[in-house]
Amino acid sequence: MGRRSRQIDIVTEVVPTLPAAAREAVDRAVAAHRHRPGALMPILHAVQDALGHVPDGALPLIAHALNISRADVHGCVSFYHEFRSAPPGRHVVRICGAEACQAMGSRGLQAHARRSLGIDGDHGTSADGAVTLEPVYCLGNCALSPAVMIDGQLHGRVSPERFDALIAACRSTEEATA
Repeated sequence: MGRRSRQIDIVTEVVPTLPAAAREAVDRAVAAHRHRPGALMPILHAVQDALGHVPDGALPLIAHALNISRADVHGCVSFYHEFRSAPPGRHVVRICGAEACQAMGSRGLQAHARRSLGIDGDHGTSADGAVTLEPVYCLGNCALSPAVMIDGQLHGRVSPERFDALIAACRSTEEATA
């Protein structure tokens, strides 16, 4: 057996099970970006855009394609807050943590959000899978702080009460379409 085929066998032996559709998405992302300088970040973004997260099974495939270690790929996924290693909830909420928003109460809003959603820590998904809370440094809405982004829509001057109303609206929209 040649060296190249043994390398492929080793990679496939240690790759966690990845559904065929997910593997195809990873392969497409790698094929589209692998020859670019600094290909790792665009590949990770493309995988997350396609799958909603970067599954653990994708890491060895990406590492092998780029000839880097799995630790390098994992380090990138775990360092940058915009990458998820688990599927997100049906709604993604980001609360700004930059200085202007902190001065207007974003830390208290973050604590309120964690309590009301039942999420431990700065990042996680509610038990019902409806809402994922993700940290973000700046949403660029400093004049209307504290700022919150829900499913890509920016909201300004969000109080705990307004946060609860926004989340209730998300949940009621789900119920209406179910």
